[in-house]
Amino acid sequence: MSPLLSVRDLRVRFSVDDGTVHAVNGLSFDLEAGRTLAIVGESGSGKSVANLAVLGLHDRRRTEVTGSIRFDGAELTGASERELTRVRGDRIAMIFQDPLTALSPYHTVGAQIAESYRRHRGAGRRAAAKRAVEALDRVGIPQAAARARSHPHEFSGGMRQRAMIAMALVCEPDLLIADEPTTALDVTVQAQILDLLASIREEYGTAIILVTHDLGVVAEAAQDILVMYAGRCVENGPVREVLDEPRHPYTRGLLASTPRLTGDVHAELTAIEGVPPSLLEPPSGCPFEPRCHYTDLVEGDLCRTVLPPLLTGGGRGSACHIPHPRFTTEKDR
Repeated sequence: MSPLLSVRDLRVRFSVDDGTVHAVNGLSFDLEAGRTLAIVGESGSGKSVANLAVLGLHDRRRTEVTGSIRFDGAELTGASERELTRVRGDRIAMIFQDPLTALSPYHTVGAQIAESYRRHRGAGRRAAAKRAVEALDRVGIPQAAARARSHPHEFSGGMRQRAMIAMALVCEPDLLIADEPTTALDVTVQAQILDLLASIREEYGTAIILVTHDLGVVAEAAQDILVMYAGRCVENGPVREVLDEPRHPYTRGLLASTPRLTGDVHAELTAIEGVPPSLLEPPSGCPFEPRCHYTDLVEGDLCRTVLPPLLTGGGRGSACHIPHPRFTTEKDR
């Protein structure tokens, strides 16, 4: 079966006053229908930039996007704005990181949800308004008919996030991109949002890309994981396998800096020292090399001078010069 979304060698570059920012550098991944892929990494690693490229939301006047983005067999890279408009909000929807800024303060929540349904389904005002109330009720908004007439500032943070999810789901998309959907929410609301996303995936067979930096959320909500650093995929594979046996030093560092409820509760967290490299001038070698504690396992200055390819094998992948017997080059698959 062909994947619902197939991304190959995606590269995104921005022109700024100081030069060109290489925000995404050769990213490739597949996502099948009905599965959740978590994309994790530090701020600035290229997670959100890559997903905005899938929807064609970058400013074309100052952004260069190359590579292949195939959705259900159709190529999205280079597609016209009219073609992308037909896909956005209908077959691919996005839950943005900050619903307060993503929602218009001048229109009611119900009107904003109904607008998307009218545009893509050609429904009348009354039918679209009814559909908006149904969507709000579906995501657990109490007294949905009354709250549909409220403005975003009248909702709590958790309710705004639910309203964003309702807007994304109103047309029952095949792919849902959730960009940090639980940021700034308390743990109770966070659990409710994750349960809601899981039920959506199971009920509709929706594929989900979950962008997050929280490995606890990843362990609970995703089946597959892609770890990004400096615009590249440095490790990928099934969630349980990657979290139980990380093979890239950066993934190990992320896990070591995450609080755990098991073991010694008084143990200190191990931070990843240093900062990510500037993407204005990407390094010629491994971008994680200045922060890595394992470079002495590799002979010579290979880590500093040669960019490690993403090696794959057994459903796993890692871009590291430290050898692993089950890895082969991507070209050998």
